[in-house]
Amino acid sequence: MTILLGAIADDYTGATDLANTLVRQGMRTVQLFGPPPSGMRVPEADAVVIALKSRTIPPADAIAQSLAALEWLQGAGAEQFFFKYCSTFDSTPQGNIGPVADALLAALNQDFTIACPAFPENGRTICYGYLFVGAQLLSESGMRNHPLTPMTDSSLVRVLAAQTSHGVGLVDHRTVATGSKRVREAFAALQAEGKHHAIVDALSDGDLLTIGAACADMKLITGGSGIALGLPENFRRAGKLPAGAVADQLPAVPGPGAVLSGSCSQATLAQVAFMQQSRPSFQLDVMKLAAGEDQVGAALDWAIEQLAHGPPLIYASAAPADVRAAQDKLGRARAGDLLEAAMAGIAKGLIAAGVRRLVVAGGETSGAVVQALGVDGIRIGPQIDPGVPWTTTLGQPELALALKSGNFGVEEFFLKALDCAP
Repeated sequence: MTILLGAIADDYTGATDLANTLVRQGMRTVQLFGPPPSGMRVPEADAVVIALKSRTIPPADAIAQSLAALEWLQGAGAEQFFFKYCSTFDSTPQGNIGPVADALLAALNQDFTIACPAFPENGRTICYGYLFVGAQLLSESGMRNHPLTPMTDSSLVRVLAAQTSHGVGLVDHRTVATGSKRVREAFAALQAEGKHHAIVDALSDGDLLTIGAACADMKLITGGSGIALGLPENFRRAGKLPAGAVADQLPAVPGPGAVLSGSCSQATLAQVAFMQQSRPSFQLDVMKLAAGEDQVGAALDWAIEQLAHGPPLIYASAAPADVRAAQDKLGRARAGDLLEAAMAGIAKGLIAAGVRRLVVAGGETSGAVVQALGVDGIRIGPQIDPGVPWTTTLGQPELALALKSGNFGVEEFFLKALDCAP
């Protein structure tokens, strides 16, 4: 196969977010969970997004996995490459955004790229290099309490500079407002100064389109899904992508549905509370899991009884204070591993019981569920809310999956998603 855009995403829901953006801009898009196994037939597509679980693993492992994905995408003939991370720049001083971007640049024999996680439609904007979540600085938002990647500095220049030995510059919104030609000139000036990375401001979708046009000849782009808004048009102008293409059609997937929520973001906590007003729910307790209690079996017994009456909700989402208390007793890694393993086991049990539509909240939870179900890839369908589409699996049994980043979606998202499932 030959593809136009090859993308590498550092988590599963982020990959789906990017794929959703590309589909909405008319690119047929397939998402793979890691480079495909030998012999797997990958459907024809304009873009392929390889999803990894590399956001919070050791940097050396993240680099190795990302380079393996890059090698497959190069073999598939991709013309341009995209490294996708979260619109809240989730990372630590050790990485993994900077180390992976540097490794990809080196593998492509390039020495310059941009970093733009802006997603104005979901309230993520960048001004003078500072990332905002709505009206709040990133460091004042709920991300400051993230259990794995707490974001306590809003300056993306500082955050990225701590992760790379190469220079980091800034192209601010005043330059972006003057058009793509001036943005390209700003890139060239930073490159001449020896900078390898440019944080680029974006306050609106119009800014993202301008930046996308300025990146038409850039081999590697890094950022959130928003920056991908302007990339398909570059291929269209070059005569490589047809105008007016419909790319979000999915086959019908009949069967019961369920919701699994592992995210502890403020948005997901509100979504859990909203669904609880009209649907029964079962909460996993990480301390009981640690004590050896069979919460997976209990949750499955409860959920299977509920299926005849509508989609049940099983959740591990908890308030920040409760999350910290559990982590203090168990350790951050063990608490997370216990909950991911439990959600994976519950997902397998639900599918065995006939569930065919799953809404999953949280990047780590989505990764655990997809791996447990042995899903190699998905087709991307229509958007539910910004950044979250319905998808269907490539293998058998065919499943409908909505993989939601913790921060995304309106308060009624879970019920809204189930109402419009394919």
